[in-house]
Amino acid sequence: MADEKVSRRDFLLYAMGAWAAVGVGGVLYAMYKTWEPLPEVKAQATVSFDLSTVEPGQIKVVSWRGKPVFVLRKTPDMAQCKERSVKDEYTVVLGICTHLGCIPNWEADKKIWHCPCHGGEYDACGKNIFGPPPRPLDVPPFKIEGTTIVLGEEGNEYKQMKEKGLTV
Repeated sequence: MADEKVSRRDFLLYAMGAWAAVGVGGVLYAMYKTWEPLPEVKAQATVSFDLSTVEPGQIKVVSWRGKPVFVLRKTPDMAQCKERSVKDEYTVVLGICTHLGCIPNWEADKKIWHCPCHGGEYDACGKNIFGPPPRPLDVPPFKIEGTTIVLGEEGNEYKQMKEKGLTV
């Protein structure tokens, strides 16, 4: 058996098969690298924010996955909504209008978010109160750890909102 020679035809078939295997391996590796999230995206998967830094009536904007998240500490004269509130006094919503994706502006004197694109308005809880927005501002997934909110992870409060159909 050791004296058996490989014909030219068999050699070319083996070489072509090896070349095809290398090509398939290269294509599979390229597909894997395409599907794998970029390091920048992985780094923004979760964002922590200290809620105690927000004063009553003040709004802070946190960037999460390249989107603005509004954190509003409500005062007693603002719209109250226990079911959409975090720790009973904070409104945490994605700052993207549910109509066309514009970024609403906070109007402190009226205590509403006003969308400049088509005049949609949301109250301090993020509920749509006027105009074309089809639904309230979305609540991002969050988890509470003391006075810190971790955006991007589903905690108990978020799961309760989800069960009630208050999140998307």
